Amino acid sequence: QVRLVESGGGLVQPGGSLRLSCAASGSIFSINAMGWYRQAPGKERELAAVIISGGTTIYLDSVKGRFTVSRDNAKNTVSLQMNRLKPEDTAVYYCNADVSPNSGGVHFEYWGQGTQVTVSS
Repeated sequence: QVRLVESGGGLVQPGGSLRLSCAASGSIFSINAMGWYRQAPGKERELAAVIISGGTTIYLDSVKGRFTVSRDNAKNTVSLQMNRLKPEDTAVYYCNADVSPNSGGVHFEYWGQGTQVTVSS
């Protein structure tokens, strides 16, 4: 079992910045991908940013150039630096990780509990 613990959400004015962090702990052999999804009220959950093995990053089009996802493989953490925030970035942000518990090839998806990000004046 793997636990993901998020931190760093809050209220920020438009144009401001926030940094989200997520730490994974538990039965981890390798983390194949780690990143952030978000869900705004009344909308589907969507991928915001993810970093996969090898360092490749994928971003939602609307956050490109404003958000930066990064990982610390040694600490099993992922962060999301969010700059130039807009009201439409308001959502619950969920940490997500695809984890292999051993070298056998199996992998499982885990979610954090979510952290609220509100962009408002």
